[in-house]
Amino acid sequence: MTILHLLSGGAAQGLVTQLEERFETQHHVSIDACFGSVGMMRDNLLAGTPCDVLILTEALIAQLMASGEVVPGSAQTLGVVKTGIAVKNGEDVPDVDSPAALKTALRAARGIYFPDPVKATAGIHVMNVLRQLGLDTELADRLRVFPNGATAMRAMADTNEPGLLGCTQITEIIYTPGVMLVAPLPKALELATTYTAAVCAKAMQPQAARDLISLLASPEAASARHLCGFE
Repeated sequence: MTILHLLSGGAAQGLVTQLEERFETQHHVSIDACFGSVGMMRDNLLAGTPCDVLILTEALIAQLMASGEVVPGSAQTLGVVKTGIAVKNGEDVPDVDSPAALKTALRAARGIYFPDPVKATAGIHVMNVLRQLGLDTELADRLRVFPNGATAMRAMADTNEPGLLGCTQITEIIYTPGVMLVAPLPKALELATTYTAAVCAKAMQPQAARDLISLLASPEAASARHLCGFE
């Protein structure tokens, strides 16, 4: 069976997972997917990791297209993903509707789970939010950093420690059993990231790559995108 290699930001994992069985059956293709922070996926691509389809932020896809790593004209937008706050299932839901309320909730948390503040889109933003709220130093010993949002949410779901907050992209919260979405970050601190899929310039399966992208971005997959947290 043909192997289709996918490198993707973690934000798209739920969507790809929902549609991959259908795609594999229809196209007689097996998807070999790697999900992680967008920075790590870019680095993997540039290091020579096999790749047919890339799903990264719109800005990164544009950069990679300009440098010749992505096929011109192959990019299709999947949608916008916001960053949100999560708690473990069954725990009290804090008020995070304003910067002041979020600051109070973060101060009350025993631990704050979030992705890599250097290479992950949401992680970079979370650190910026903590700095804006004047909490980066105060809460330094409560910050729990993971390679990507999905890993952070799984770790938060698996621990027995109560009173935790997670902060990552909404798609990663929705996709992870054991945690639940409280709300997006308040408007003044919002991060809304556009995700785009494109064909890698070195794709070994360029037509299958185009077919997968067409499915992910299609009108018929709109409900799946919505359920997975894309706007």
